[in-house]
Amino acid sequence: MHESTNTPNNNQAFSSLNLTPELLKNLSSLGYEKMTPIQAQSLPEMLAGKDVIAQGKTGSGKTAAFGLALLEKLQVKRFRIQSMILCPTRELADQVAKEIRKLARAIHNIKVLTLCGGTPFGPQIGSLEHGAHIIVGTPGRIEEHVIKGTLKLDDLNLLILDEADRMLEMGFEAALDNIIDRTPVDRQTLLFSATFPKQIKAISESIMTEPTLIKVSASEDKSNINQHFYHVADDEERFEATRLLLMANPVESTVIFCNTKKETQAVCQSLHNDGFSVLALHGDLEQRDRDQTLLRFANKSVAILVATDVAARGLDIDSLDVVINYHIAHDSEVHIHRIGRTGRAGSSGIALSIYSDKESYKVGLLEDELDQTIKAELLPASDILAKPRLQAKMATIQIDGGKKQKVRPGDILGALTAKGSSAIKGADVGKINVLDNKAYVAVNKKALKLALEKLSKGKMKGRSFKVRYLAV
Repeated sequence: MHESTNTPNNNQAFSSLNLTPELLKNLSSLGYEKMTPIQAQSLPEMLAGKDVIAQGKTGSGKTAAFGLALLEKLQVKRFRIQSMILCPTRELADQVAKEIRKLARAIHNIKVLTLCGGTPFGPQIGSLEHGAHIIVGTPGRIEEHVIKGTLKLDDLNLLILDEADRMLEMGFEAALDNIIDRTPVDRQTLLFSATFPKQIKAISESIMTEPTLIKVSASEDKSNINQHFYHVADDEERFEATRLLLMANPVESTVIFCNTKKETQAVCQSLHNDGFSVLALHGDLEQRDRDQTLLRFANKSVAILVATDVAARGLDIDSLDVVINYHIAHDSEVHIHRIGRTGRAGSSGIALSIYSDKESYKVGLLEDELDQTIKAELLPASDILAKPRLQAKMATIQIDGGKKQKVRPGDILGALTAKGSSAIKGADVGKINVLDNKAYVAVNKKALKLALEKLSKGKMKGRSFKVRYLAV
């Protein structure tokens, strides 16, 4: 393994790369002009056909980096599975597939297929029989397909492991071995990981050929995030500090990171009891509950999400205002990854971290990682707790009909804003998500009662659908 000697240049343009004119034109139309540090360092190596290990967090631009390398390598006229991207969670796989399709929209007839658990197996077999160029999915489900022979990887020439550290943490090592054993030896392999534990080094040595290591430093990546640290004596003070920080930063979207599932649930319940708009996200949730939680946080009908690190992987939120570390993360790299969820796309972010004397050694490690001295700040005055709790402006309505019932976002918007004495303004309608058999729409709480009435009494596609409000 050797480290890249490329000097990162944040002003480097995509046009400086040897990419096809269609890809460059599409990048320009998407507003992608300058490369992020990880893109500037990794893309030349990947486009040269080399194996690459890149240490990059969510929001660093890594998906666009490997997506462009993949599309440049792809031969559209060869209708075979040529590339495969493995992701730890269904949410991340969906997000990656969406980004690849966006990057590929100037190239016709590219087929991207998503294979994840939590969805029926049968229809996936049908989709595979029709063929694809690119597979994106989770190790468990992809392993099932390769063992049953429904997924053939004989023509694969590019394998990408995204968030490899989390796949190992979630116990996918055996599944990864099983899948990789069934891929051609002479493929190109790209491995992306937010952290670089010993297991990653071991797996890279066994599946990669002379990989180039790309690492973007914390200082290079974190200049737009304002970090603040607060010292507490015990867990009672820790929870009190969290309440004070939430009240002092009344924003639309806050994520509170906890180190365990049990703590995540307990903090969420205590905040809920105190009147905050909050939901929990952790590994013990059923897939349906997890999907609904992520959807409601993303559409602004819940203001606070309390989450574990593993559960929050693949969290795709456009503008996350504040990150609170309930405890300092066990690993400095995980801390960098957590706070990187705020301050994305050039905007500034706020990260608030709470620690006790027991965590002083973690603070010391962070000082080394961030190359700065950390000083505890004063918490807001307790009289702020007398104020009303911030509530989400939006509310989510579930509709018992989706793609399979031919329901489209335009049908839902039309039903809500249809002219008449009781029309709802378009500005009061938020995100609309249409799934296979369900749809969700966010509406301003002021218009909730009217929206429920219009959707339950009105018709879409010539029929009525059951609707209900998802209360927090």
